Amino acid sequence: MSPQRIASTIRREVPSLRDDERLVDAVAQIIQIDVPALPVVDARGKLLGIFGEREFIAALFPGYLTTLGYAGFVPRSLDEALEKRATCVDEPVAKHMNTEHIDVGEDFSDTQLAEIFLHHRVLIIPIVDGGRVTGIVTREDFSRALGERLTAPP
Repeated sequence: MSPQRIASTIRREVPSLRDDERLVDAVAQIIQIDVPALPVVDARGKLLGIFGEREFIAALFPGYLTTLGYAGFVPRSLDEALEKRATCVDEPVAKHMNTEHIDVGEDFSDTQLAEIFLHHRVLIIPIVDGGRVTGIVTREDFSRALGERLTAPP
């Protein structure tokens, strides 16, 4: 008998964010569900992108931070940044989502997940069937499951 795929034990069924959902509501869901990101879908339920920790941070801070190699000389506090970008809470998730996502089909393998996590800067991989999200796999869950498999007694 072959061992059970790691991927089948760590798949999470999570809600998707709508592309027109307010940023503040999306962040609240991510915090409540305790995942680093969630898939973003259109009104028909088709996957459009990902919104998570990185996109949220980018929405809160000035755009020029993405071009800086070092921001230690910028003497602003978090409160100042939040005050200046306070209006972002009402912006739609679509304005800030990452559209360069990578997804897998229902027949994905452990090796396919490993390759994606190794070669791409993603925290979650959406699982899709006909363009509709059916679940996600997080990098943290995958890594933990690999460690548990490696350290399990024979």
